[in-house]
Amino acid sequence: MVPVIGNNDVKDVGAARYASYFHLPENGAHALAGTQTNYSFNYGFLHIAVLNTEMCIKQQTKWLEADLAGADCEWKIVAMHRPIYGGNITKKLIEWSRIIDKYKVDLVLQGHNHVYSRSYPVKGGKVTGDGSDMVRHHEGAIYVVVNASGPKFNALKEDQFYHKLHFQNNKQMYAGISISGKTLKYEAYDVNGQLLDQFTIQH
Repeated sequence: MVPVIGNNDVKDVGAARYASYFHLPENGAHALAGTQTNYSFNYGFLHIAVLNTEMCIKQQTKWLEADLAGADCEWKIVAMHRPIYGGNITKKLIEWSRIIDKYKVDLVLQGHNHVYSRSYPVKGGKVTGDGSDMVRHHEGAIYVVVNASGPKFNALKEDQFYHKLHFQNNKQMYAGISISGKTLKYEAYDVNGQLLDQFTIQH
């Protein structure tokens, strides 16, 4: 379990109740000490950094820079609730994308917008890949939102410049990610097991 805190988790009660359910690494930004809502860890040759999009953004910006600078794993994934590039753009988080670019993060897992979206490779605020389903590592990070797992589905917003795929099928969805050596394979399915999206990142 790699939980990521979101807006509904902190509404009215803050992060204390959320934090009480999990025993997570206590290596996040100092401003969030004790909340266990911002942390990172290595899993084999994968480094995962989890961010809290609801509070202490500036402190986490410094933390993310230091965390990714010290990560020497082959693969890097960042997970957060509100999307930088999802159904829409969360402007207050754009500075995080600069750090994601600098340290060559491969994949950014996001939520909040209950639609499905997958970006082209994005770097420096611009699309850098050609849109093929084989992505080269240096092209930029891929940003995904895997619709919803519950009953709420949001209306589809207008397509944005970074959208490779953007739809609302009104079905719960999930994604499977497998890594083998220098290849990451991503597959997104609906609740009935129908494959709706897939791509590969190659180092």
